[in-house]
Amino acid sequence: MDDIDQIRLEDGSKDPGGSILIPISKIDPDGKLNVPEKEGKPMRKKIWQKKWVRLGGIVLVIFLFFISLSGIWAYSYFKKVEVVGASVLNLKLAFEEQDIDKVKQELANTEKSFQNLKNAYKTILWMKSVPWLGEYINDGQHGLNGASYGLEALKIVVEVVEPYSDIIGFVKDSEQAKSGQETAQDRLDFVIKTIPEVVPKADKLIEKVKLVKVEIDEIDPTDYPEELAGKKIRLRIEKVMELISLGSDLLEKSKPLLEASSYLLGVDSERKYLILFQNDKELRPTGGFITAYSIAKVKNAKFEAVESSDIYNLDSHYTPSLTAPEPLIKYLKGPYILSRKYRLRDINWSPDFEESMRLFTQEAEKVGIKNVDGVIGVDTQLLVNILNVIGPIGVPGYGEFSTKIISDCNCPQVIYELESFADIEGPVVWSENEPGKIVFAPPNYDNRKKIIGPLMNSVLANALGQPKDKIPQLAEAILRSLIEKHVLFYLTDEKAQAAVESFEIAGKLKDNYQHDFLFINDANLGGRKSNLYVKEEVLQEVEIGKDGSVVKTLTITYNNPEKYDGWLNSLLPNWVRIYVPKGSELIEFSGVEDRENPYEELGKTVFAGFFELRPQGIVKVIARYRLPFKVSLVYKLYIQKQPGKDAPSYLITLGKKQEEFFLRMDGELKIKI
Repeated sequence: MDDIDQIRLEDGSKDPGGSILIPISKIDPDGKLNVPEKEGKPMRKKIWQKKWVRLGGIVLVIFLFFISLSGIWAYSYFKKVEVVGASVLNLKLAFEEQDIDKVKQELANTEKSFQNLKNAYKTILWMKSVPWLGEYINDGQHGLNGASYGLEALKIVVEVVEPYSDIIGFVKDSEQAKSGQETAQDRLDFVIKTIPEVVPKADKLIEKVKLVKVEIDEIDPTDYPEELAGKKIRLRIEKVMELISLGSDLLEKSKPLLEASSYLLGVDSERKYLILFQNDKELRPTGGFITAYSIAKVKNAKFEAVESSDIYNLDSHYTPSLTAPEPLIKYLKGPYILSRKYRLRDINWSPDFEESMRLFTQEAEKVGIKNVDGVIGVDTQLLVNILNVIGPIGVPGYGEFSTKIISDCNCPQVIYELESFADIEGPVVWSENEPGKIVFAPPNYDNRKKIIGPLMNSVLANALGQPKDKIPQLAEAILRSLIEKHVLFYLTDEKAQAAVESFEIAGKLKDNYQHDFLFINDANLGGRKSNLYVKEEVLQEVEIGKDGSVVKTLTITYNNPEKYDGWLNSLLPNWVRIYVPKGSELIEFSGVEDRENPYEELGKTVFAGFFELRPQGIVKVIARYRLPFKVSLVYKLYIQKQPGKDAPSYLITLGKKQEEFFLRMDGELKIKI
């Protein structure tokens, strides 16, 4: 068969356009048909280019559409944010104006605007699956959920406190508003009657606040920049999370105390308490040297002091029978030269208030103090906090007392007067030749703390007689005194004791804590009232090895900046005990003149030693030790404050991270490694 080169099909027209050319096809010798590639490739490229242009245009249009849509959504959303912000501001102002009815109205407005905000946010929840961006969308949802639970909790709070609105300083036009002549005692009586109604609502409040904490804990502050547009973003998030955590813990701890309040205040039957006055200017393990005591009866929240006296009077009737700790015998001397047995005034040697008071009440029974329902330890700071609210008070036979700072001691006048009354004639002088014999004592030595009873009665009468506009500040002063450990409780009733332990006002060391722990306890062993001036700074340098092992260097700096006066300020013989996790290994211990070998007490390992601090002097005590466990991811430290101390400054360093604060209450610190 001849090869076919080309076939032209004619349609009879002479016009060349009337013919059709068919591409040449050849059959090779093997019988295969070879069809040449079609011509016109450039045309195909042009077609695909047009398709890409069209597709790109469509994508661009879609992108611009979404950008526009996002812009519209963002504008609409942030308008809703502004509305919520305005509502929150109005709610804040209502609280500041202390108008309970306005608070309720603004709370309702805030709930409504916030719900609109949540509904708007739902439209972008599909973006949670988008890498990187999804994390922040998720955080936003947790934040909104937490805020929603927070509003529900606030609604419960308003419902709970409304009957007591005037107690916390709020006003309203309802029938529950009381006259301005109503006293603190009147309002306290009302509170006592309504406590049973409050407890069930407290459960709901605790539940809501827990839910807030669960949501907020899902947010990781390290995902956010430290600063943005000059604002500390990460720090703000951390502070909010910290406040929520503290609030949640405080509410949960307060419920048992609320349930036990009827018992404590003598609603069901009269209570009898032994009140011990501890002088924090002469610091001892549980808060101060026991200077005086009072027996008080409480019925329906009405306190009555039935007996008050100097601790030395009580001690004079006591026959010592228990061997005192070696530091008391060795450094306090005085009566311990004659006998190595405990005096009642020194029995608060254990830093565990319950342990010390159990021993004290056991021995006090031998001198007639029996059948008490508990012991309440108070120091001078409680008195200062109350007088700051109620102002100067008069005490019949003793003059006026106030918190005005006076130059004689650079301290509150009430502190100066209390110390002056006790010691103005000079200190007690013991014979060097005849151990146990006093060769000189001030005129008031036999009852040098006798002012305590009249002073306590005047404070109680003035505090409970305050008009209602002073009640919020008075309640705040008492609460601050409690959480800062200027008031401690030991109760014989197990349920009541568990309640004060839960609220952390029982002066106990924290147990069953599986992380780092620190508690520094000091005892003034004959240094007059030097703790009035001593400042304490604590530095903790934490080193974490690659294997998670922890070595700490603890530096405690004691500074007495004032001059020697032989009365208030003198040489301070100090016994320090450092409580750390059980099993810690001591590497170095310096700055002490005498020391004990490490030992175990109250479930902790203790490093203890003695030093003397002179007026205008500085002492540094350094302890370097290894923790008995390893850590990873997060370093946790629980620090407890010694009762009676003001607010020692603390600095913790871990690598480049630092935490600095004044220790006013017990608390936990967390640092990510």
